[in-house]
This record gives sequence, C-alpha cells and structure tokens, in this order.
Amino acid sequence: MDAQVEKNNIKHVKKDRHLTPWLFVAPHLIIFAIFFLIPVIFGIYISFTNWDLMGSPKFIGLANYKELLFDNSSVFYEQLRTGLKNTFLFVVISVPFCIIVPLLMALALNVKPKLGKFFQALFYLPSLFAISAVVIIWNLMFNVAYGPINNIFHLKTVWTGTQPYAWIAIVVVTIWWTIGGNMIIYQAALNGISKDYYEAAEIDGATPTQQFFKITLPSIRSQILYTVVMTTIAQFNIYGQPLMLTNGGPDSSTSVLLMYIQQNAFGSGQSIAGIASAMAIILGICIMIVSAIQFVFLRDNSR
Repeated sequence: MDAQVEKNNIKHVKKDRHLTPWLFVAPHLIIFAIFFLIPVIFGIYISFTNWDLMGSPKFIGLANYKELLFDNSSVFYEQLRTGLKNTFLFVVISVPFCIIVPLLMALALNVKPKLGKFFQALFYLPSLFAISAVVIIWNLMFNVAYGPINNIFHLKTVWTGTQPYAWIAIVVVTIWWTIGGNMIIYQAALNGISKDYYEAAEIDGATPTQQFFKITLPSIRSQILYTVVMTTIAQFNIYGQPLMLTNGGPDSSTSVLLMYIQQNAFGSGQSIAGIASAMAIILGICIMIVSAIQFVFLRDNSR
C-alpha cells in the first residue's frame, strides 16, 4: 500500500515538473498571441478582402495582390513601387552607417579613455527619446534661416525640401537616434574577448589592423549578425523620420511604404484596409527574404 502511494506521489511530482515551465512562459505566450500572432493572422486575412473598417470584410481572393503587383494603371501599383523603392534606398544607405559607426564608437570606448562612462551615456541617450522629440530637435537644426548647421557652415541649403539633402537629413537623424543600442551590444562583446589573444598576436608581430580583422571581428561575428538583422528590420519599418521631416517630399522622393500603408488604412478619405494590409504583407515578405539572405552570408560556418 505504501509503495502504491509513493508511486502516485512520484507521478504527481513529475506532472508538476512538466507544468512548471509552462507556468513561467504562459504570460509571455499570452501577450505574444494577443499583440502579435492574432493581429498578424487577422492582417493576412484582411489582405484578401475589400474592407473599409466599417462594415464586414468582403473576401475577394488575390485581387488586392494582383492590383498591387500587376495593374500598372492603378494608383496603388505606383504607391507600392514608389514606397518599396524609397524604403529599400533608405535601408541600403542607413544600415551600413548604423553598424559601422557604433562599432567604431565601441572600439574607441573599449580603450577606456577618460570620461568613458560619460561618453557612453551621452551616445546612448538619444535612443531613449521618442521619434517625435528627435525630429523636433533636428528640424530646428536643419532650419534654413536660423538653424545652427546652416549658420555655422555659412550654407543656404534647404535640407528637408531638396534632394539629395532630404535623404541626408533623414539618414543623419536616424543614425543619431539609433546608434546607442548597437554600441552597447558591441561594447559588451568586445569586453568578452580574452586579452590573451591580443597578447599572443603582439608577440607574433601582428599590427593593430591585423588584430582587428583576425581577432576582433571573428570574435564578435554573432553580435554583428544580430545587429545587422535587427537594424535592417527596424529600418524597413521607417515611418516617423520622413513623415515629420519631409512629409514624403520633395515630389514623393522620401515617401516610404509605411506612409502609404497608413494613408490607405487610416487616411482622411475612404479607408482601403485590404490594400493596406496587402502592402504590409508584401513589406513583411521583403523583410523576411532580406533577413534570410543576411543569415546565409553572415552566419559562422566554421562551427
């Protein structure tokens, strides 16, 4: 009898052990389902419908995708092409700077200069600001009449109203706003590299440049892959900078896809949620393809 009771107790203990991990992850799973999984599934469904956010969605199959991808007489076809082109242009221009600049800053701070902690906090501080506050600050900086940039360098450049200066302004604002997070990641990675590697390299006569390419970069390869992928995803979702700095101008040259998605879904005219959702799905597919390509080329194949 005692043996049977002991077996039952063991079964209960094992069952509790199986349930305990699920209790810890359950809050995260619930939040993930409510705020990500369900909206994504609903958004995919809406992309196959004709819906104005008021009545019931009317299923129309692939009509939205056909119009966006193949109907060159449609205004939404032009919006998709213009929005994707400008979004990809921004990604190509901004991502290298958002990777290289914080890496150089982390390398400089890794030497442990005087006031290193102060500069670390100073460089990270902009990433804590909301994009609206960031753009207000830089709108004043780029102002034609009394902006300090034009006054200091004796320029008359209309930074947010002419090209290529509009893109330069957007990229500068983005770099200033986002480099702090990547810098912290690189600093942590650099601090984890054993000093023995560098001492052995110095004994062998390796120059600082050789040490950087042979020791530093391979040692932080995983962190670079992470920051490249996450930064690329973030830059594909650009919205606030062109909206508030240039309002998509001049001549829609900085109108990115998210601006058209917002305009079609929640614009002042009639909402076309199906088209907006289809645009968002196409953007998501582009992000997944680019991220997969980055993983293929940047992953560590030596393991």
